[in-house]
Amino acid sequence: MPVLTRQKLFSLFATAMLIAGNANLSIAQSAVNLQGFDKKSGVTIKTTGSKIDLSWPTGTAEHGRVVFDLDKNNPLFKSIGASSKGVDKEVAANLDPEFILTIGKRDLISQNGWNIFFDRVPLKPFKAYRVQLDKKSASVKSDGSRTIVSISGVHASTFTGHIEVTFYNNSPLFNVAAVMTTGVDSTAIVYDAGLVSAKPAWSKIGWAKTNEEFTTTAITTADTAKNVAVKYRTIIGQTVGGSLAIFPAPHQYFYPLDEAFNLKFTWYGTNYRNMMPGYGMGIRQDLYGDHRYVPWFNAPPGTQQRLNFFCMVSLTDGSNTLEKIKQFTHGDKFIPLPGYKTMASHFHNEYTQKLLRGKGEAGEPEYVSVFKNLGVNIVHLAEFHGTGHPKGPDSLRLKELNTLFKECEKESGKNFMLLPGEEPNEFFGGHWLEFFPKPIYWVMSRKDGVPFVEQNNQYGKVYHIRDKDDMLKLLETENGLAWTAHARTKGSTGYPDLYKDEKFYKSDHFNGAAWKNIPADLSTERMGKRVFDLMDDMSNWGLKKKVLAESDIFSITHENEMYAHVNINYLKLNTLPEFKNGWQPILDVLKNGTFFSTTGEILIPTFKVNGAEVGSTIETNQSTKPVFVDFSVKWTFPLNFAELVTGDGKNVYRQRINLKNTTAFGGQNFHIPVNLKGKKWIRLEVWDAAVNGAFTQTVWIN
Repeated sequence: MPVLTRQKLFSLFATAMLIAGNANLSIAQSAVNLQGFDKKSGVTIKTTGSKIDLSWPTGTAEHGRVVFDLDKNNPLFKSIGASSKGVDKEVAANLDPEFILTIGKRDLISQNGWNIFFDRVPLKPFKAYRVQLDKKSASVKSDGSRTIVSISGVHASTFTGHIEVTFYNNSPLFNVAAVMTTGVDSTAIVYDAGLVSAKPAWSKIGWAKTNEEFTTTAITTADTAKNVAVKYRTIIGQTVGGSLAIFPAPHQYFYPLDEAFNLKFTWYGTNYRNMMPGYGMGIRQDLYGDHRYVPWFNAPPGTQQRLNFFCMVSLTDGSNTLEKIKQFTHGDKFIPLPGYKTMASHFHNEYTQKLLRGKGEAGEPEYVSVFKNLGVNIVHLAEFHGTGHPKGPDSLRLKELNTLFKECEKESGKNFMLLPGEEPNEFFGGHWLEFFPKPIYWVMSRKDGVPFVEQNNQYGKVYHIRDKDDMLKLLETENGLAWTAHARTKGSTGYPDLYKDEKFYKSDHFNGAAWKNIPADLSTERMGKRVFDLMDDMSNWGLKKKVLAESDIFSITHENEMYAHVNINYLKLNTLPEFKNGWQPILDVLKNGTFFSTTGEILIPTFKVNGAEVGSTIETNQSTKPVFVDFSVKWTFPLNFAELVTGDGKNVYRQRINLKNTTAFGGQNFHIPVNLKGKKWIRLEVWDAAVNGAFTQTVWIN
């Protein structure tokens, strides 16, 4: 071995110190891992020193461009811009993605574990942490039509993970996420997020007011951070080059509450929450929600929680950029679909009580115009939930029902029906909804000597109900339907499992259950797993039950963030019946299962198994020869996957169709072979990149 002189030793030591110093300053010398990147994806990647220069196609002759800086001393987004017809413009520069993770304690003991809703997390000890990024390593990979840049080294309290930025071909859309995991049990979280710079990166901030008027405000460095109530959940920074918008996933970002209040879900300004130094804008959560039950998000140990937001870069001004963003939610409307009518269910607006107090609104009530603006054709109410006199005395109960029926008839017309319904919470166990095909007068009590049904001089036929047998008899007599509200959670914890062997539950007048995203969990690729598990369990029990979407909220105003909280059912129905003739055709669709449910962004116009529609029973020869499933899908956000879900009476099977090759705003017909040997039922789910979803009812197999 050569002998090292003192001079050589000093030289080697100096070199080592220099390398160590550079390692502390940046990861410039560490190569970006490009092994998973497809050079034929249409995306261009250039790496120089600590920079990753990414350009992706956003439209015809249009591209978006983001330059990442992996130097730990510099902002992550060195530049964000776009080009049109070969002309590049920088829209914003020197921005860092920032996240505040607020960590609380989940109650897993008092009720039903992770399915709990009745939790008041912010009334127990909690703490907020600014998420730190160390930029340890970076990689770029292709995944269908999208490109994902990952940067490791994210941490906050017991949570660790990485930054993930996803770009979607043929759209100026990209998603920024802190993907984080904890090993601590019983954890509930919320998060705020945005883009922040040392000095303002924009000249103006813009948004749509809740009345839809677009407004802007000039920026000053002295701006203290402000929370803003906006329409369309979007905040936009403008520069001379264009605009950059930030908005959340339209449904997944909103943890379940009893109200849809607009709680100022966006922010802009300096030093947000005294935790984000610099000037920024972004999305936020109100820690205290509606000040009722506030469960936040589940964060079970080992799950990858995606604290994320979407961005759109544009060379136009904020108003025009917002119009492009609105297209992803059809302008916050449930759009018409030929051969279908939209139906929303489970609303405790209690407008009947206002009418009884003489407080009704002149002309069309606000809540009715809210539903019409959303594109809802049929509204199924759940009145007298904690109000009124459901058990009598008869004089008050019948007057309340008569007032409800008159209000529903008054507001119903050619393309809109307001239909009476209640959440009785009597007789069966847990909470459930009823739906009759015409006005029915009934009282939720029957004393000794009082007949099941009698004639009333003013109201006609009146039923008195004593128990579950009476209730089933009423449903059978008047051809009504019932179903479990918020099954396995809230006031239905333990149900329908506890009554699945009861006569009333096995009746085809007990239609099944309802779907809502309770609990919320940012690690799941679908929302409302609780209900899908139940849907599959009911099918494996051998019961031909249905699941419709429900909203379960109270006040309904134009000021509210309604779209995020309302789920919709598309009923296969060409025309609405007239109120005066009853609405049996609507109940027939629910009973037959000829509908699909959705958050609004994904539509499933057709779903057939060997030509049979949902709700049908098909015959198969039980061979291994595949059966073909045909379905069509329309969407706004790029899709993630579809799943054909089947069961054999004991187990559940999932056949996944990877749809990450899709781009925004598309439609496609599918012809998929499925082996149904030994299977007893099949259904379909479709989910997109913002965790919006749609699902069909079931086809049964003999």
